[in-house]
Amino acid sequence: MAEILEVLDLKRYFSKNKAVDGVSFKVKKGICFGLLGPNGAGKTTTIEMLEGIVEPTSGNILYQGKAIDKQIYHELGIQFQHTALQDHLTVIETLKMFSAFYDKTLPIKDLISLCQLDDFINQDHRKLSGGQKQRLLLALALINDPQLVFLDEPTTGLDPHSRRLFWDLVNKIKSQGKTILLTTHYMDEAEYLCDEIAIMDKGKIIALDRPEVLLQQHFSGALIKLPKQNIDTHENKENVSEQLNIQFVQQSAQVQSLDIQATLVALIEQGVSLEGLQVKSANLDDLFLKLTGHGLEGVNHV
Repeated sequence: MAEILEVLDLKRYFSKNKAVDGVSFKVKKGICFGLLGPNGAGKTTTIEMLEGIVEPTSGNILYQGKAIDKQIYHELGIQFQHTALQDHLTVIETLKMFSAFYDKTLPIKDLISLCQLDDFINQDHRKLSGGQKQRLLLALALINDPQLVFLDEPTTGLDPHSRRLFWDLVNKIKSQGKTILLTTHYMDEAEYLCDEIAIMDKGKIIALDRPEVLLQQHFSGALIKLPKQNIDTHENKENVSEQLNIQFVQQSAQVQSLDIQATLVALIEQGVSLEGLQVKSANLDDLFLKLTGHGLEGVNHV
């Protein structure tokens, strides 16, 4: 499968701050590629360089094998987290206005059908719900019939039903052969939508592959979780932690187990409280915590 986008040793420095420090990856045609990371990891800066908003300090960005330039940016589709739209326009008027910006566009009726805008097509866009607004912004990102679409945290703030509806739209777009580069703070969203993911932390990519491959690489068997205080309050905390190979992630004590029953028996024999115990298969949340040591929340947005 050919690559539609290739990123080579991309860097962006702000004074002494290495926001993006040598990032490289390839995005194959027709997939959903997820770029994940907490605030401050460099994810947003990376996306802004790919979109042409921020100039790289160094490195190369290739689109279909050619160096990306201003003309190519007109061929991309971008759904920003926040887009200022012209006031006092209805949804259909907004679509027509954006359509006039491009030489090549998809038929507006097709966008209305694809993004399910029929029910509010004549409504002022300022009166739309969060989910309706995101579907309109998605239609605007697709209006120039792009082969590569950037979706920057498109479901932030949406209710669960609206998020699921948006996910279905993303899968429908991908089924039409378009390539999607998605950033998200939701691990369940990445697990549901993404064919490949790259996890960033401190300006670098620390993991890159298909979600199922990364989970197989870093986890085996089941994951047993206990509140960290169950171990902290144990009189032989260090011995218990060493014997059972317990890992501490935030407020959780975790054990990877190939034999759940044997591990539970060992915990009981060691006198560890099983209150709050969870047994589950590892998911992307667990992977992210293991690799970065922290959750997706952060203080800086770069």
